[in-house]
Amino acid sequence: MELGSLGGLIAFVLGWFFAQSGKFIGDMVIKKRTLSFSEVVDCFTRSGGMPSGHTASFTGLTVFLGLQNGFTSGLFVLALAMTIIVIYDAVNVRFAVGEQGKLLNIIAESDNNKKTRKMKVVEGHTIPQVCVGAALGILLGYLCFLWF
Repeated sequence: MELGSLGGLIAFVLGWFFAQSGKFIGDMVIKKRTLSFSEVVDCFTRSGGMPSGHTASFTGLTVFLGLQNGFTSGLFVLALAMTIIVIYDAVNVRFAVGEQGKLLNIIAESDNNKKTRKMKVVEGHTIPQVCVGAALGILLGYLCFLWF
């Protein structure tokens, strides 16, 4: 792997890491206590919440590739298309599925038939969560470009 490609990978990973760290810090502030190990793992693996890790990761990579290869390169256009799809999915599809999951859990709890069980709800993102994730990704993509 050449050094420039490594910069894109690092921008992607740092986008995810800093976004998930934001969720971790947010949970500590909200709960006003040290989190248990399972709560920390949940912070770093859950979808949804502020900021969007999907958006931060893909935006970081896309900005890095645009700065490295030019904003008219095929690689940048491909990365931009993937970023748009990921963001659309997070805001629309996964958000809707999460809302439906919450309603299904309400139905499962009220069901007298004990065969029905609650399911894990996968959350999507709101527009503000995506905007903060994008800002984080832009910053990290630019910093990784300067670094590499």
